[in-house]
Amino acid sequence: MTLEEKRAWIGLVVAVIAYPAYVVAVLRAADGAPLPEAPYAAALLWTIGGGIVASILAEIGMAIVNPRGSRVVDARDKEIGRFGDHTGQAFVAIGALAAMLMAMAGWDRFWIANVVYLCFILSAVIGGITKIILYRRSVPEW
Repeated sequence: MTLEEKRAWIGLVVAVIAYPAYVVAVLRAADGAPLPEAPYAAALLWTIGGGIVASILAEIGMAIVNPRGSRVVDARDKEIGRFGDHTGQAFVAIGALAAMLMAMAGWDRFWIANVVYLCFILSAVIGGITKIILYRRSVPEW
């Protein structure tokens, strides 16, 4: 398993754990009140920051366990990374469009922030899954 494939796994696992943790934190903070009234900003920022720190620590741990791991990034790694990123970025565009439309319609900031965050998570998950599938199979030739 190459270094870049391990990074794809780390990103995927962190995203899959971070979002449910955020949802649970917001639901607990709401405590039966309507969701737009729940204090979500701190949970959102802590979840994003925690995901970043968890990814960094996992990569450091991976480097400690396998110090001579394949650090060379070849053309295949670059192509897989590019293809996975392009696949995931569609959800960033969808989230931006949704947030823009929600803001123009006067929706509450809670829903706008949560749609953007959900689309970031979907981008990470779909991009990570795409990369892992391509590492297990092959890069499509056009």
